[in-house]
Amino acid sequence: WLCLLRRGEVINGGFGLVLDGTQEAEQKARMMLSWDVSNGVARRCWSGNRKAYEIICQTMQDNKGLVVTLPHEVADECMLQQALRP
Repeated sequence: WLCLLRRGEVINGGFGLVLDGTQEAEQKARMMLSWDVSNGVARRCWSGNRKAYEIICQTMQDNKGLVVTLPHEVADECMLQQALRP
């Protein structure tokens, strides 16, 4: 669904999933919930959360269909600060 707020200045895209009791709906719900949780863990991993890094690595081992680009640690913080200086 799509929601327009503040006279169209804000657009919020939503998501709907029909759970009708079928096996297909159950499979879709499991996949969607797994993806949604993994997406949140991946974002925290990218922001530098060490535990999220460990969890997303374990999740990728458990679920071969999940591939997340992992961040690289910055070896030299001073070099990073110099590179990002205006």
